[in-house]
Parts: sequence; C-alpha cells; structure tokens
Amino acid sequence: MRRSYRYFDFIMAGFVAVLLTSNIASSAKIVDWGMALPLIGLPLAFDAGTLLFPISYIFGDILTEVYGYAASRRVIWAGFALTGLMGLTLWLVAQMPGEATWQQTTGQAAYDAVLGGVSRGGILIASIIAYFCGEFSNSFVLAKMKVWTAGRYLWTRTIGSTLVGEGVDSVLFVTIACAFGVFPWSVALSIIVANYIFKVGIEVLFTPLTYRVVAALKRAECEDYFDVNTDFNPFKLAA
Repeated sequence: MRRSYRYFDFIMAGFVAVLLTSNIASSAKIVDWGMALPLIGLPLAFDAGTLLFPISYIFGDILTEVYGYAASRRVIWAGFALTGLMGLTLWLVAQMPGEATWQQTTGQAAYDAVLGGVSRGGILIASIIAYFCGEFSNSFVLAKMKVWTAGRYLWTRTIGSTLVGEGVDSVLFVTIACAFGVFPWSVALSIIVANYIFKVGIEVLFTPLTYRVVAALKRAECEDYFDVNTDFNPFKLAA
C-alpha cells in the first residue's frame, strides 16, 4: 500500500468473506422462486451464491473509489488466492477416509453433493475465471469513469461498472460451469439472466448506502484517489 489506512484491512476481510461464502452457496443449491421474469418469461432461478455475491462488487466499488485501482487489485488477488486455497482444502478433505459414525449419519455422498462442487474442477475454474475477469472489469471501468467525471456522479460509475463487471462474471461463470456439467444447459440462460438482473438490482438498491460508506471512508482515511497515471496491468501486484 502507498500508505497506512485505518479501515482498508476490514474492507478486504469483508470482501474475501463474501467471496468465499458465495462460492460455497453457489455449489450447494439452485434457487427457484417459482415465478417468471417479466417480459421475457424466463423462470427466476439462480445459484444461491447470487444472494450474497453482489455485495463483493459493492466492496470492489468502495475500494476503487476510495483507495484506487492498484489497492483494489491487491484485494482481488487476495480473493483469487484464497478461493484456490478453499477449493484445494475441500478437495483434500474429500479424499480423506470418513469416520464410521459420520459415514452413517452424514456420509461422503452428502459431502460431495454440497461441498464437493466447490472443489471440483468445473465450479472452481468457472468461479475463478469469472471472478478474475468480472472484478477487474468492474474496477477498471469505475477508475476510468471517476477520472472522466472528475469525481462527480458517483452513482453513474458504481452502476456503470457493475453493468460491465457483473455481465462478464455472469456469462463466464454459468457458461463454464455448464460446460463442465455443474449446471444443465437447459437452465443456463435463465441463470445468466436472473443472475444479471438480480446483481445489478442489488447494486442499484444499495447505492444510497454506498454513498454513505464512501463519504465516511474518504473523510476517515483522508483519501480520494484518482487513477490518472495508474498502470492497469491486472497481473501487477504493486500498489
């Protein structure tokens, strides 16, 4: 980091916690609200991680808006590494022999059905690729728009960056997951559309709260970073 901040580590921890929790929920259940989307008639069905995952983009918006793209890039990479660690850990646990009583009361099949999806190649690859491309798209667009708007109209860049980032994330995640057999192709379009509408809707709904948090952090941290001369290479970890 270019300097020490009071709340940066708390935001990073919240970001990573949301990311890991939503990955587990995504593999555990597909939610169907038993209704169709207006106008297009597609069923409102989506992976359960969609309920929480949009919050990670709000964290991403706050990080880039207050601390800048380079600081956000470090947090994105931290999430990337810890997602891989979670997947590896759950895979290793799945390979270990289960205790006899546990096998009778819970069993390996239940573990594989709920947590096995997180560690299987399909869901993990889909999650990591979609996360990487979506989060960096979101951060890049917001950083550029902040310079273009001279720091005004925060709502335009939080929503605008989400439209791009969540679109990239939803399409990549569902497409790759379906290619690996995690989700059936028959529900792919429904999940993509429902995910996208829900995620963008959450961003819009939380815009007033985002305004308050951003304003409070800028005052507390004495920081309002503009990415004028930033190197936007996503593979560079230096802040």
